[in-house]
Amino acid sequence: MPGPTLAGMLTGFAHTAICVSDVAEATRWYSDVLGLRVLSPPYEMAGGAIERDMAELVPSPVVLRAAIMGVGADDRVLELIEYPEVANRDVDRGRPDVTRPGLTHVGLVCDDIVGTRAELEARGVSFLTSGIADVAGLRTTWFHDPWGTVFILMEKRREDHPYWSQLVP
Repeated sequence: MPGPTLAGMLTGFAHTAICVSDVAEATRWYSDVLGLRVLSPPYEMAGGAIERDMAELVPSPVVLRAAIMGVGADDRVLELIEYPEVANRDVDRGRPDVTRPGLTHVGLVCDDIVGTRAELEARGVSFLTSGIADVAGLRTTWFHDPWGTVFILMEKRREDHPYWSQLVP
């Protein structure tokens, strides 16, 4: 007999965290280049509370620097996070790879994909696709940030539907 489900217990998504090597630099990039609002400027957490929260995930001493970025002041935000006490890992600075286990990409919605792509290119953003595709009722194109996080930029055909149900009548 199956156990209880989480239906009704989970009420929404809070954030997506992106690990970066310099949270202050990343905050400037996400604000200046992508135009996201700085909802909570860079701050540092250290000490007993964060040790108790993350000591089994991050080597001690647990120190993190973070900033919260978003379009609006709701729970759907990006958390930029840096672990300054963790030794630099060998980071593959090659082409970002959406096939690695873990976070594969972040989806962003825009009203004008041609104009938004042109503006991002003018700001020096590197795109992973050469053009704009039409797929599942969306127009899409892919780019990455300077730290290798991949983004899909999406323009919905039907504003009255969420991006994932553009083909639903």
